[in-house]
Amino acid sequence: MIMKYWLLKSDPETYSWESLIEDKKTDWTGVRNYQARNNLKDMKLGDLALFYHSQKEKAIVGIAQIVKEYYQDPTTDDTHWVAVDIAPVETFKKPVTLAQIKEDPQLKNIGLLKQSRLSVIPVTNEEYNEIIKLSK
Repeated sequence: MIMKYWLLKSDPETYSWESLIEDKKTDWTGVRNYQARNNLKDMKLGDLALFYHSQKEKAIVGIAQIVKEYYQDPTTDDTHWVAVDIAPVETFKKPVTLAQIKEDPQLKNIGLLKQSRLSVIPVTNEEYNEIIKLSK
């Protein structure tokens, strides 16, 4: 089975990385964009997701893992929307800022820059590895 990598965006005032660490697991609900929803449906057990704080911080702060594949989003009765469950894996020693990502030629095509409004974004193996390198 091939592992895929993702980027999940969250406003830290709504749900932060620290909240995920404290909760040990959460359901990733409330996604109301069809492309982002399709990305949730593509996630498989064990896939890894970069956790990005949007709004003020604008930085990737850690790695989460998909611990439950998609199911009906419990925050709506509309069957079009799904959720997944995630758990924390690792907190970055150094958050990787949006400015760093924009400056890195290896990340010039990352979805975070190409589709900045999307909250669930696929990440290539190369992009993932470059982010990990920047976080050390």
